[in-house]
Amino acid sequence: MSFTRPETFTTRPTLQGTFGMSATTHWLATGTAQAVLERGGNAFDAATAAAFVLHVVEPHLNGPGGDMTGVFSTAEEQGKPVVLMGQGPAPAGATVQHFRAEGLELVPGSGALAAAVPGAVDAWLLLLRDHGTWELAEVLDFAIRYARDGHPVLARVCSTISAVAELFREYWPTSAALWMPEGRIPVEGELVRNPALARTLQKLVQAGAGLGEAFAAEPAHSREERIDAARREWGEGFVARAVAESVRTPHRHSSGTNHRGVMTMADMAGFRASYEEAASLEFRGYTIAKTGPWGQGPALLQTLAILAGFDDDHLDPSTELGAHTILEAQKLALADREAYYGDADVPLDYLLSEEYAASRRELITENASLEFRPGSVPGREPYMPTLRTEYVPAALSDGDGGVGEPTIGEPTLGEPGVASNGETRGDTCHIDVVDRWGNMVSATPSGGWLQSSPAIPELGFCLGTRLQMTWLEPGTPSTLTPGKRPRTTLTPTLVLRDGAAVSALGSPGGDQQDQWQLLYLLRTIVGGYTPQQAIDAPAFHTTSMPGSFWPRTWEPGGAVVEDRLGDDVIAGLERRGHRITRAGDWTLGRLSAVVRDPSTGVLQAAANPRGAQGYAAGR
Repeated sequence: MSFTRPETFTTRPTLQGTFGMSATTHWLATGTAQAVLERGGNAFDAATAAAFVLHVVEPHLNGPGGDMTGVFSTAEEQGKPVVLMGQGPAPAGATVQHFRAEGLELVPGSGALAAAVPGAVDAWLLLLRDHGTWELAEVLDFAIRYARDGHPVLARVCSTISAVAELFREYWPTSAALWMPEGRIPVEGELVRNPALARTLQKLVQAGAGLGEAFAAEPAHSREERIDAARREWGEGFVARAVAESVRTPHRHSSGTNHRGVMTMADMAGFRASYEEAASLEFRGYTIAKTGPWGQGPALLQTLAILAGFDDDHLDPSTELGAHTILEAQKLALADREAYYGDADVPLDYLLSEEYAASRRELITENASLEFRPGSVPGREPYMPTLRTEYVPAALSDGDGGVGEPTIGEPTLGEPGVASNGETRGDTCHIDVVDRWGNMVSATPSGGWLQSSPAIPELGFCLGTRLQMTWLEPGTPSTLTPGKRPRTTLTPTLVLRDGAAVSALGSPGGDQQDQWQLLYLLRTIVGGYTPQQAIDAPAFHTTSMPGSFWPRTWEPGGAVVEDRLGDDVIAGLERRGHRITRAGDWTLGRLSAVVRDPSTGVLQAAANPRGAQGYAAGR
């Protein structure tokens, strides 16, 4: 049986050119990135400018108070993948003892107590300083203008505000003031503004002229010094002070109870973004590069290692056999994610070894497993999380939540729903850029969603809730620990071949990010699909593992599929024991990708059509 041939129809073309390509989850960010390339900037200038625009135009999916991870290669070292680490750690006051004393069993999914130190802004400024060419003022000008003068708001932003409107009105008045001016929820296409965020960004620019609070009032003499001045202003100046003051006010969390945050100025000042070596795996002649196991990225590598031992018939996502094999391999890798991954000593070499992959491969049978099955690592005891199929905190079960039932709906347009208490399971953005010199970057900004925690009025954004990915049980690989990073879901991908980067890709989607990227990789590397054909093709994912987001529940044997996978394939999966949820025809995945052929210099780009929001551009 041959690999399923791609559909001849695609929703849009795979773009081709030689100058530069950009692809993001919002057309305004894509347009921004491409505008930077057209004006002589490189891929790192373009990605940074687009990232700050995403803070403005996709505030329900990311914000300056959130985090990001990236993986990139430079034109000078095209064969060296580098991870950009923008995941902040737990604050000094974020201890298990403190959370337990607050009456919590899980880290909440909304509220400032769940905030890790914001890492996104410092990471982008670090990348710009070291690998970009533009001045900070030029890069931030796009975002400042959209925040100050307004942009047409997305329908999804409006629906998110609507979902949490009661929470804002009753418990988070600063958020109501920012996102519901005059008490009204904005409507799709309305020009919305965020003047406080515009002022925040402008102050960062002014810091380079010696006008900041965090250093002596001396103008910086070089571009790099000006960017570093902005970084200090962020971590030690007015931003840090406003953050520390804002969290002191007790406010409602997703637990249905009120708590203060624990972030301090010292926590903000103590964080610096950094570069790290990528984790990687060879698959069918390609090198797949990901973050380390403080993120979920290596789970994709483990899945590929398991699948590498099968023939092509088992790797086709469009068939019953292929979809079943892929789902089972993903469940095994994600079980190891829970059992072993964290900001700690993780035996990644063994988890990615051929020996270990072969042992895991043997567990895949003709029928779906309904078990949680982490593997055995010599000298290690796998962590076995509490496997909850449902969870309601005591305060909410007693009817004291105050904001209605905290239920989350089915995925809409590839994005998880938002509950009335601000609970959100994995909303994110993505950026891919490649330039004519061969610089390539893939980045996934997230966190600091408008529904994460109360808005900080003088800054125009709120803090994220990444600590919800830690456990309050001692002895786990991802136990909440001051100074340790939560195990993030943010997982961009860089693909290399013959010593050069050839593709950058990624997707929003929380626990689904790498699952959807896996389908793209199999279809392009094994099936020979073009980037747009692979993005358009039907998607699916497993839910048969503890979720990374509050309330950390799982669905044994659960699988969510797009109906376009076909009735025969879906029925076959059900016969094998998969517990299928049909999600509609065009609902899963928000992938984007850029591609470069090092031998010719030809560039390509593609973006997700689902939701009519993501776009690619280039020439």
